[in-house]
Amino acid sequence: MKTEQLLYSTMSGWEMITNNNLSEKANLIFIFGDRELLKQAEHIDYLKKHYPNAQILGCSTSGEICQTTLHNEHLVCTAVWFEKSQIKTATATIKSMEDSFSTGAEIGQKLDADDLIHVMVFAEGLNINGSELAKGLNSVLKDEIPVTGGLAGDQADFKETVVVGNQVGIKNFVSAIGFYGKHLKTGNGSMGGWNSFGADRLVTKSDKNVLYELDGQPALELYKKYLGDHVAGLPASALLFPLSLQLKDRDSSLIRTVLSIDETDGSMVFAGDIPQGEYVRLMTANSEKLIDGASLAAEMSLTQPGLTEPDLAVLISCVGRKLVLKQRAEEELEAVKEVLGGKTTMTGYYSYGELCPINLIESKCELHNQTMTITLFKEI
Repeated sequence: MKTEQLLYSTMSGWEMITNNNLSEKANLIFIFGDRELLKQAEHIDYLKKHYPNAQILGCSTSGEICQTTLHNEHLVCTAVWFEKSQIKTATATIKSMEDSFSTGAEIGQKLDADDLIHVMVFAEGLNINGSELAKGLNSVLKDEIPVTGGLAGDQADFKETVVVGNQVGIKNFVSAIGFYGKHLKTGNGSMGGWNSFGADRLVTKSDKNVLYELDGQPALELYKKYLGDHVAGLPASALLFPLSLQLKDRDSSLIRTVLSIDETDGSMVFAGDIPQGEYVRLMTANSEKLIDGASLAAEMSLTQPGLTEPDLAVLISCVGRKLVLKQRAEEELEAVKEVLGGKTTMTGYYSYGELCPINLIESKCELHNQTMTITLFKEI
């Protein structure tokens, strides 16, 4: 397995960051970048001409990761040559948020096979219920098949996200890669680093990922009381104050962030489910704990057997972390690199949601928010 990386900006054009002469050999390209650049056919055509045998998948971002550098409004492309392993891609259109489960199941059915070992998914970032997408994938795939990936971003505009599946980026789209064969080892890890505060609030009215009431009060009204001066910046400012969702049937919790709000009925739409009858608590963060969380995610991803010095790491971190870390955002990338080692190629992006098993014991995919989520690849 070998990799090489390219970077595109409107100022400098295409630039080769690392070169392993993979033009004819590469069979997969990860592309993460600016929404408007991904809509331009010339960039996808350039990659198809330069890498004629490669599948091209990725999405728009809230920041692009190339090694330990964070870019904005660029295209970061990582070409991969799997020498001993096989890949297969699948795509689907998601017509509405209600179709999230069926879209996940459709992708799972297209990729399922006896020698499947891992699935990576890039999905629409706004018109989607990420929890239902994960449940759809889980409904088809075997329990032992890890599913990782993320939702697309668009800086923090919350206007439109696009996904690439061997064509220009389009909205309401999901693309995925299935990885096959006994020579490929994968690992994953996901950690947050956020602190919860305030009282536990009972979810008294919700419908999947739409939250209407907490403790019998309109959810948006209660939420605004905590935001103070940040209210004017909704929904983007909500990234600074996610909710911790306590799960009654397990000891762990999930983080949920707001995608949109409705002033008329006082509801809030989240990236994933907020089940009625569960408890939530507001969260906040400081930079040091987020950076420590990134290190822990890297350590977790390395615990799977056979992953010493991985060839490739795909990092998907939440845009909320970027907003908190500000000029220190690259420090979480450096923290990951320090754990993984200098030989590992790193790519990825800042997202509106991350897909990964909740821990090393429970293998089923879940939607996460506000985490650093890492997927590792190594051929043996």
